[in-house]
Amino acid sequence: MTINIADAEMLSSFAEEMASYGYHFAAFPSDQITDSGTIEFFRTSLDAQEYCLVMTNDADYFENMPIESLIGDLNILMKSGINTSCNEAFDLTAFARLEREKKELLENNLNINTMNQKNLEYLKDQLKYTGFGETFEAELKENMLKGDKDFKIIHTGIMNNGVPNKDTLTVELNFKKSDQTDMYFFNSYHVNLQKEENKPGLEQTFYINKDSSSITMKEAYNLMEGRSVNKDLKNKEGDVYNAWLKFDFKETDADSAGNFKLNQYHQNYGYDLEASLSKHSIKELETPKFKEDLLNSLKKGNLQSVTFVVSGVESKMYVEANPQFKTVNVYDGNLQRINHRESKEQKQGEAENKSVSKEQKKNIDADSDSEPENKKNNKKSKSHSI
Repeated sequence: MTINIADAEMLSSFAEEMASYGYHFAAFPSDQITDSGTIEFFRTSLDAQEYCLVMTNDADYFENMPIESLIGDLNILMKSGINTSCNEAFDLTAFARLEREKKELLENNLNINTMNQKNLEYLKDQLKYTGFGETFEAELKENMLKGDKDFKIIHTGIMNNGVPNKDTLTVELNFKKSDQTDMYFFNSYHVNLQKEENKPGLEQTFYINKDSSSITMKEAYNLMEGRSVNKDLKNKEGDVYNAWLKFDFKETDADSAGNFKLNQYHQNYGYDLEASLSKHSIKELETPKFKEDLLNSLKKGNLQSVTFVVSGVESKMYVEANPQFKTVNVYDGNLQRINHRESKEQKQGEAENKSVSKEQKKNIDADSDSEPENKKNNKKSKSHSI
């Protein structure tokens, strides 16, 4: 439809008025300027089509369109910022179509940008809660913009767990694009733990779950150090259960090539971490807050520093959970394993006390035996003198 720009506002008012009277279609000459004098309105599509057939000849050609479309095109023109006060022929239909396409493209781009931003935030949260911090935004953006099917980010750190060592942890973070959408997902991370320079490291792949049961980087390190980690897990039916996890470095998992087998000590296995700790005179157990922190740290698989108190003397020790044997492992300040030293010292003390008690009793019995003998001798002497 070609109109005079100066007539746009009047034509819009006219079309809205006719629509209010129940007219739903407009017919107009396609090769002439359409104004209030050349446009006709009809209640049905059939009436509009018949009008166009009758009016069309070798010189003129007529078209029809829904009145809502006409009003929409005119509104687009008036909101576009074009000067509508000048007299100028204007292709309203083509202009409105281009404006709609531009708007749709802009909205699609905005939707894509919004989706990409949400995807970025989702990946950042996944990395954060898996223990990799918040430093990968630039690398994530760069790789996502490339649009590749998958990509990796390499992360290297020194892990010392509060004790004097320099274990190097190199991690490959694996991301993959969905087959159905452009969304990327953090699927797994591959760990290489190198304890000594110029020697092959210990390797393991950890998979990311949709819930909070994913193993964090610190937990992965503790597992690869041979310690145990406590997690809430889900079975195939989706039921939550609690278990201690520990690697069996002598056996690989048949379902995952190259990965070490991960043993589970189910909540029904009967390991009581708190009870195992209470067998030792650990100072931190006397304060509820310190006790809670100690239990939480050990459940994450940490080798935790504690204070032992033996015969009133405090000493720094380290403990770790040992669910397999339902106990805790104890190490001295030099990280040398202690085999129930405190219990042995206590038993030795008790044995010494028992030994002293027996000796005292023996002495008392000896004194008792000698006293009647003296008395007997005295009695005998007196009897003899009589």
